[in-house]
Amino acid sequence: MSEDTQFRFGAATGVGSMPGGDAREAAKTVMGSFEDFPFLPELPARGPGADMIGRTTGMLVELYARVEPSGWRIGDRPGRDTRRARSWLGEDLDALEEFAQDYEGPLKVQAVGPWTLAAALELRNGEVALSDPGACRDLVGSLAEGLRLHLAELRRRLPGAQLVLQLDEPSLTAVLRGQVRTASGYRTHRAVDRQLVEGALRDLVAVHGTGPVVVHSCAPDVPFALLRRAGAAGVSFDFSLLTERDEDAIGEAVEGGTRLFAGVVPGTDGPLSDPAGSVMGVRTLWRRLGLNPGLLAETVTVTPACGLAGASPAYARRALAHCALAARSLADNPE
Repeated sequence: MSEDTQFRFGAATGVGSMPGGDAREAAKTVMGSFEDFPFLPELPARGPGADMIGRTTGMLVELYARVEPSGWRIGDRPGRDTRRARSWLGEDLDALEEFAQDYEGPLKVQAVGPWTLAAALELRNGEVALSDPGACRDLVGSLAEGLRLHLAELRRRLPGAQLVLQLDEPSLTAVLRGQVRTASGYRTHRAVDRQLVEGALRDLVAVHGTGPVVVHSCAPDVPFALLRRAGAAGVSFDFSLLTERDEDAIGEAVEGGTRLFAGVVPGTDGPLSDPAGSVMGVRTLWRRLGLNPGLLAETVTVTPACGLAGASPAYARRALAHCALAARSLADNPE
């Protein structure tokens, strides 16, 4: 997707999760922090069904899950846990609609991607769906249909918003490398073929039609090239985890028009540098790659390093405001 001709991303946004359990307060905070790129907050502190896996299982079509001591397990019918997940999502949508009813501009919504979901959701035998190719295919199809319905509901509620779909894939690298452990913990599941991984992600990207899809991972070794081939318009990552071997892939991504969601603000409580200091590493990387400084503001969206669920409410508010200030610093002083 060409950002210049089809879509204009905002300069800063959040990753997804926020602390606490008050949907109205979270929506109000997000809308007040990001005038040009808010997001739908997630509040996992409320418990099972509000966590990232449970929230997304609530979106699945004709697949249901329940909470077991070991985690989320696929079941035969919708039960209490599914109903709770759907209820909380509805509460979050109500709150966002209240504070964003007249909003026009990019708005980001998040769901767990197919491979992180397959690495977390258990089958009836206790092994994760990743162990069964047929189960993975069913999961991809169910998630695709669930996301279509979710996006349609958002368009109905917020017709002026330009939706950005974020797929959270923190387990993607582990899936590609065969590092997801079996139920016993003594072995790992076989690495999934990269073409299968790419194809499933491409199917999910296609759900959003001409709308942009961003893939987020706050794990090391994000597969930038694979995500670009799958059609991702942007990649969201923890900037502090980048290594020299990532630099060529990032340079190619920038030159290919991919938006970088650079996680430069810590996701848990701690001191914050001045806004310009938070994006100093981004400027340094740009110079090292020989990229045009004028592209910085057009290419980079500033975010926290990961979700803010583990932060205090006061720090979360400061961190979001800091992202907006850091993005302004990057635009005003790219060099």
